[in-house]
Amino acid sequence: MAEDEELTYAEAGVDIDASEAATEALIGAAGEFEGDYAGLVDIGQQYLALATDGVGTKLLVAEAVDDYSTVGIDCMAMNANDLIAAGVEPVAFVDYLAVETPDEETSEEIGAGLREGAERAGVALVGGETAVMPDVIRGLDIAGTCAGLAPKDAVFPGEAEPGDAVVGWPSSGIHSNGLTLAREAVTRDHEYTDPFPPEPDRTIAEELLTPTRIYSEVLTPLREHDAHAAAHVTGGGWTNLTRMGSYRYEIDDPFAPQPIFEFVEDVGNVDSEEMHRTFNMGTGFVAALDRDDAEAVVEDSDDARIIGRVEDGEECVAIRGLELA
Repeated sequence: MAEDEELTYAEAGVDIDASEAATEALIGAAGEFEGDYAGLVDIGQQYLALATDGVGTKLLVAEAVDDYSTVGIDCMAMNANDLIAAGVEPVAFVDYLAVETPDEETSEEIGAGLREGAERAGVALVGGETAVMPDVIRGLDIAGTCAGLAPKDAVFPGEAEPGDAVVGWPSSGIHSNGLTLAREAVTRDHEYTDPFPPEPDRTIAEELLTPTRIYSEVLTPLREHDAHAAAHVTGGGWTNLTRMGSYRYEIDDPFAPQPIFEFVEDVGNVDSEEMHRTFNMGTGFVAALDRDDAEAVVEDSDDARIIGRVEDGEECVAIRGLELA
């Protein structure tokens, strides 16, 4: 690809439409389950909820600079945040580390990150598994499963309502999705060890490896103020909002994107729509509530604000002059 050609997520190696079709095929073959972000199991007075996820190609950035100190936090975050988006409190986590060759120092760094992530999420680490598979793995992969509990009346209904306000919380940066596109973009003309132009005291790798924020503190105010639905803004970027229901989401006051997003957009020649379909672009978690309840949540939160509203209409997310169907 020529350096001045426009880069897309699909051209970088990840076709979101194909990925979603494959996921639907898997679910269709395995059978439907209750829950969206997390699978829910009825255990009487409560739901047991399970979510599983990994870190993705962010690991390749860590490998390139031999720094695995934050990826454990990412692994925890990607799982805990999915439970929180369902209205479930994360309580326990188990990890699975697959490696080509065991390395004590790398394992220690990943373990320290998992411990830090567990503290941030307020969950118990209850063991895990390390598998050495040189015939299958090149380098390593880390994934995990988070279990949570929720009284049945505490789980979010999962469906926004026209007239709802959309509350948002800022992200910590690029989080742990879209790294296939971000890596392709930033390495066109730079090395990971180069200074990050907007903040030259940091490297590009350090900026990319900033860990995913864990949104544990949003659960209590959202429960107390009867949230209708919530969404963790991960793979698929802003189109994740449509998981709260097939409505029009007018987002007129999103949080500003961190400098890493402008950098990826510029050096990769990525158009704005592709950026918003891939990345969180500064807002990492959203929820839909009645207007009065939304204002109360903002009052009870340190860094939340109302960023938009839910309207009747064809399913899409309108943000920054874009319409993401």
